[in-house]
Amino acid sequence: MDKKKHQPPLTVEEQILNLKSIGLTMVDEEDAKDFLNDVSYFRFIKAYSLNLKEKNGMYYNGVSFEKLKHLYLFNANFRQILFPQIEMIEINLRCRVANHFSHKYGVLGYEDPINFINIEHHTAFMHDINVEINRNSKSPFVKNFKLNYEEGKIPFYALIELFSFGLLSKFYKNMKIEDKKIIANSFNVGYKYLESWIESIAYVRNICAHYGRLYNARLTKTPKLYKQYTYEKIRNNRIYSILLCLSHLIVHDRHWEEFVDTIEGLLEKYSDVNKELMGFPNNWKDYLV
Repeated sequence: MDKKKHQPPLTVEEQILNLKSIGLTMVDEEDAKDFLNDVSYFRFIKAYSLNLKEKNGMYYNGVSFEKLKHLYLFNANFRQILFPQIEMIEINLRCRVANHFSHKYGVLGYEDPINFINIEHHTAFMHDINVEINRNSKSPFVKNFKLNYEEGKIPFYALIELFSFGLLSKFYKNMKIEDKKIIANSFNVGYKYLESWIESIAYVRNICAHYGRLYNARLTKTPKLYKQYTYEKIRNNRIYSILLCLSHLIVHDRHWEEFVDTIEGLLEKYSDVNKELMGFPNNWKDYLV
């Protein structure tokens, strides 16, 4: 089978002509040109045209450039308000893991594989964290411990600040079950759920950090949901499932209520958004507040 040849690059003017030739309507062509000068054609068109084209590659009747732009802007705004919620969970989890593990096993207990479930995973962790230590060798707190403490080792309560969310998730997953239970109990959830949730949340965090698409995206790392949600046929491979996880991990104070209200406001502002493509049920707000 012959492989496809790469298409030559298009100027913004040529991009506009190409979009019009496949049925995409435009209310303001100059505005479209300005937008495509700021947001790449590939990032924008390829991602936000999903489910809006026929099999022959033509856009469905009524699909406009402005509709795609609204989907893009919704995604950007949604991503920006979601990231701080994830950051809160990440910081809380770091703190609780650091406090429990350091007190139980000592500040250098992370070096001993006996304190974990899987020795091979611990070996991989030690390799990963040494890479991070070397990468952050000029960081003031790393230099301080390296120069001024016995054997230049870094205590766990400080070391954990070098963890990515992904590495934090892996560390938790390899902790002993009795330790995982204590951490999970502090969030009032079962440890198997917390283990699944933080892995999925870390995955979504990386999408946010790389300005990726959450709208109409199928999650690769899917969280284990409570039966009450599966009975309601809420899918765990859409972004709404992550909101459900966050709702169980974050205190429902005014901050959380404002977050949910902001989502509602975005959905009202960008009426082209199809909530079902993000896994939102009709009564989506009831589950979050």
